[in-house]
Amino acid sequence: MERLTIIGAGSWGSALGKIASDNSHQVIMYDQSEEIVSEINRFHTNKTKLPVGKLNDNVKATTDLKEAIAYSDIILLVVPTSVIRIVLKEINQVITSKKLFVNASKGLEPNTFKRVSEIVTEEINSDYLEGFVALSGPSHAEEVILGMLTLLTSTSPNLSHAQLIQRIFSNQSYFRVYTLADLVGVEICSSLKNIIALASGIIAGLGYGDNTRAALITRGLVEIKRIACKLGADEKTIFGLAGLGDLIVTCTSTHSRNFQAGYKIGSGKNLEQALSEMTMVVEGARSAIAAHQLIARFNIYAPIIETVYDIIYNKFEPKERIIKLMQNDLKEEDL
Repeated sequence: MERLTIIGAGSWGSALGKIASDNSHQVIMYDQSEEIVSEINRFHTNKTKLPVGKLNDNVKATTDLKEAIAYSDIILLVVPTSVIRIVLKEINQVITSKKLFVNASKGLEPNTFKRVSEIVTEEINSDYLEGFVALSGPSHAEEVILGMLTLLTSTSPNLSHAQLIQRIFSNQSYFRVYTLADLVGVEICSSLKNIIALASGIIAGLGYGDNTRAALITRGLVEIKRIACKLGADEKTIFGLAGLGDLIVTCTSTHSRNFQAGYKIGSGKNLEQALSEMTMVVEGARSAIAAHQLIARFNIYAPIIETVYDIIYNKFEPKERIIKLMQNDLKEEDL
């Protein structure tokens, strides 16, 4: 039995807490919201963030970061990447012993192009950093907390760390975790797929159908491969759970916040209006900035990602911008 600290009591943090507790591990969740913490401790629910399902009695919650960090040697980060540096700086002020950091959020930092593993290394004192694992794959919290079959990857250059997280979260009824060593590939894929999911929502909002979405997913995967491999990823990762698997589920499910935001944009709303109506963070909008900068710096051909950037930040009319995309020169299919 292990102890586990989850930083961020959102939908995914709650679902991961449920899995760990189902597997008989002790869990404490940290969140700044007194209302969420109180609801978890009193009723074992988190209806604001995750309307379905219920947490087990061995999942506790606290607003005391020092207490949460001291509780366990495993720190699971489930907060938006836009605030990850802030949270890590706060953790670094209260941490007193080595911890294994596990990230379950997805995104790239604009301007620096840093992955979460790199940000953790920068912000956490090396004396207290045992290692880093990325937990990623095709998964919606709404399904996981109800015990629906789900497969993920636990990725770390240190196999023993990846295997530890694999053991904590795997069970024989509904949740299975594989191990990988390609941290670059997993972190890049998990960030870029959110941009393609925005595109998927946009085309759905415009009224396009299954043919369009199938083409988008296929060509979007090619763009992800170009960028990820340029940054040092193993090409095999692109076609695994953290790559193709996560891309499919994020582009096709109404559970996907990125798909939902894209749908609102395709239906005529701008980015600000779409985000204001969302109850959860849309990572794809921020990752689109980092991807746009990466594409320019390395001269990578990624027309779908650039189209998404133009629609949400340069305020291009969605249908006109997509028609412009269709007018690109004819060429051989590049895989």
